[in-house]
Amino acid sequence: MSQNNAVSEAKIAEMKLLALFNLASMQEGLKVHHSAGDAAVAAAQRLHAKGLVTQADGGYLTDLGVEAAEHLQAALTILES
Repeated sequence: MSQNNAVSEAKIAEMKLLALFNLASMQEGLKVHHSAGDAAVAAAQRLHAKGLVTQADGGYLTDLGVEAAEHLQAALTILES
């Protein structure tokens, strides 16, 4: 796999976090505690900087975050079948 096509560990951590959101209820958010590990904390901060979640420690999905999570979770469902 070429360097351009490689998925970094940072992106994987972001995808793991997005996959945790319950898209059936926009009333549910996530709180990433420091005990979750450095990778999860950093992923939440990057998702916030990208405008996908409302808080640096998780919070709720923004409109863009909902769209990203929907696409990610659909892809994961396809890959599982």
